Amino acid sequence: MKNKPLESLTMDRRDFLKTSAVVAGSVALGPSIALAEQKKPKEIIVRAWGGSWGEALKTGVADGFTQATGIKVRLDFTEDNEIKPKIWAAVDQGRIPPIHVNWDTTTNATISALRGVTVDLSDLSNLKGLLPLAKPVGMEGYPLVNTYAYVYVCAYRPEAFPDGPPQSWNVLLDPKFKGRVALYDDGIGFNPIAVIAGGGSLKDIPGNMEPGYAFYKKLKANKPLLGEDADFTTWFQKGEIDLACTISVNARAAKQSGIDVAWTVPKEGCKVDTDGLWVPKGLPANEEYWAKEFVNFALTKEAQKKWCSLLGLPPVYPGIEPPADLAGDVSYPTKPEDFAKLVRVPSKVLVENQPKWFAKFNEIFQG
Repeated sequence: MKNKPLESLTMDRRDFLKTSAVVAGSVALGPSIALAEQKKPKEIIVRAWGGSWGEALKTGVADGFTQATGIKVRLDFTEDNEIKPKIWAAVDQGRIPPIHVNWDTTTNATISALRGVTVDLSDLSNLKGLLPLAKPVGMEGYPLVNTYAYVYVCAYRPEAFPDGPPQSWNVLLDPKFKGRVALYDDGIGFNPIAVIAGGGSLKDIPGNMEPGYAFYKKLKANKPLLGEDADFTTWFQKGEIDLACTISVNARAAKQSGIDVAWTVPKEGCKVDTDGLWVPKGLPANEEYWAKEFVNFALTKEAQKKWCSLLGLPPVYPGIEPPADLAGDVSYPTKPEDFAKLVRVPSKVLVENQPKWFAKFNEIFQG
């Protein structure tokens, strides 16, 4: 998901805390800002995804944090799987990590947490009152904090589906869409769904992925395009694809920029997941302090509302209304019945099995 640096996709930007930003931001960050004199670094570096993702983080969190603290936030768009070994090596060798905060998939963050390279965030003042979704499952403390949920939807070009949205993921196999369907280049977001579309069930995951691999072998004949977030937007914009498994953020951003795109949840369901923030070990004490305060600020009501509204994703701060265009949308789950239509694979299962799924995907499509 969102693995490579992306070209910027313009989104509407609004000022984040107006004239009272400094005062309001200081209060939101908690009493630690007022009571502790930690030397402020000139900047902190936050690894992020680009395009609409990076714009949302800048507008919703980074700009407000800078206004509240005076600390510049530099977004580093290094691919998430590329930055991970660099952080690990720095921690192992006692060097200062290359970033202060990592915006990461929960699965990747869990791998780093299990390796012991993440700082515990349990003392953040704004954890109190968040939805249970914020807490990493099966882990002690808060080696990371989840910030929102997201869904890998079935995005499609309405012109190609005059009779209504696709009802099943098996439409990917329809010969009339040969060369006009797209998946992420490692199958992320779709590997569990492929099992169900291939005739298996959730009970088969992860013990029996063969129905999914059989589905992929059939799909290979339809010559799917394999890429990343920015690719899907470009392909839809140029009319080069009719159907894609992509995160709802990308489909919504494309639609907001004038591209004719819609999305749905087929009968087999769509994978739902979370992203989070974490701070690597090994930072100078003052820089670790302000890195943690960045995470703390990202959990405030104001930041969660702005950031998640721009992304079009349900936040972990309770009671925030969805954007008007997403009210009642199944890709914006807020209730148990919403999640019942989606497929959620436990992080531990993903950590243990996702690399094998990626390898098999590449073997099938590129072998």
